[in-house]
Amino acid sequence: MNKLKTWADENLQGDRVIWAVVFILSMISILVVYSSIGTLAYKRAVSPEKYLFTHTMHVLIGLTAMWFAHRVDYRYYSRLSRIALWVSVPLLIYTFTNGSTINDAARWIQIPIIGSFQPSDFASLALIVNLASMLSKRQQNIDDIKESLIPILFWCGIICGLIALTNMSTAVLLLMTCMLIMFIGRVPSKYLAMLLFVGVLFGALAFKFGVRGGTVVTRITDFVEYVKGEKELPFQAKHAHIAVATGGFAGKGPGNSDQRNILPHPYSDFVYAILIEEYGMIGGVVVLLLYLVLLHRGMKAAYNSERAFAGLLSAGLSFDIVCQAMINMGVVVGLGPITGQPLPLISMGGTSMVFTGLSLGIILSVSRGERDETWSQKTMKTEEREGKNVEAKAA
Repeated sequence: MNKLKTWADENLQGDRVIWAVVFILSMISILVVYSSIGTLAYKRAVSPEKYLFTHTMHVLIGLTAMWFAHRVDYRYYSRLSRIALWVSVPLLIYTFTNGSTINDAARWIQIPIIGSFQPSDFASLALIVNLASMLSKRQQNIDDIKESLIPILFWCGIICGLIALTNMSTAVLLLMTCMLIMFIGRVPSKYLAMLLFVGVLFGALAFKFGVRGGTVVTRITDFVEYVKGEKELPFQAKHAHIAVATGGFAGKGPGNSDQRNILPHPYSDFVYAILIEEYGMIGGVVVLLLYLVLLHRGMKAAYNSERAFAGLLSAGLSFDIVCQAMINMGVVVGLGPITGQPLPLISMGGTSMVFTGLSLGIILSVSRGERDETWSQKTMKTEEREGKNVEAKAA
């Protein structure tokens, strides 16, 4: 036991609560996904254990990415984020023009050896990190339109607009995250309104020229008409509600779901419905609380940070992950229209697992930096030097 504790102290640094929450959600993911892939395996004439092995490997790869990310001083991500943004632009354009269609959505590109890759996850992480970096370096001249506002509006508009061409819900979530980071970064309200205007403008262009405009209108219209009592629920939402209703308080037990054989994509978009059906309201509430704990610990790391970049980074990434989870769970229980957002750390999907792991690793790097006095002092000296350089340029 002492050896295990020593190993954990040396290798699992940062916020221990975040580590615990991630491990619990990973175990839940393996159990629920394994229970949900029977129909998929039957349609493709393969063994369910093959998908179980693949998903387990994706979970382990995500945890590995999280471990490596938390070992790196978080300030280095500031330098990498601008390069990542420039790489994101051609990737998103290529996805729109030549992307592969999976689950009725063209959001993926095929990469040899790696397989399906979703550039929107890569671009979202790059934008959040870069926005936190830009705001932290411009705290002294945050009102400067040329130096501060234009670069921020440019990158937020371009990245969110390109993502919206193929994935409107992810673009809206990313725009909300950017607005939160700017609000925490003391950006004046008039500039927040300008970001919202830019988001609406690029969203309108994406709606006109993108591939998901008609789907967005249909799903919102269906939901509004259902709320008014004028129309029945869409097929997916109807059977998700059945899964939730029949799960009861304690659920039907692991592997006893009925709707897993009826729901489209029960292992990804509607995995929360299967979780509630099998583990009941107890399981659903536990998962909800785990995400809320994750948000609290991420925001706590931001609150405890004495440096602007660390705080903005942790807050933005925490909000993005947990808000995505809330949207997925809200759709399942009927609080919003169908969006196609996966449940972070639980839904099946390699790209989502890797980039969620990277995001959590960066949050852990922030919390680790606050606990490591040597690292903390080194980071403060570096940021003071960078701040003096920015002030000298402004002068």
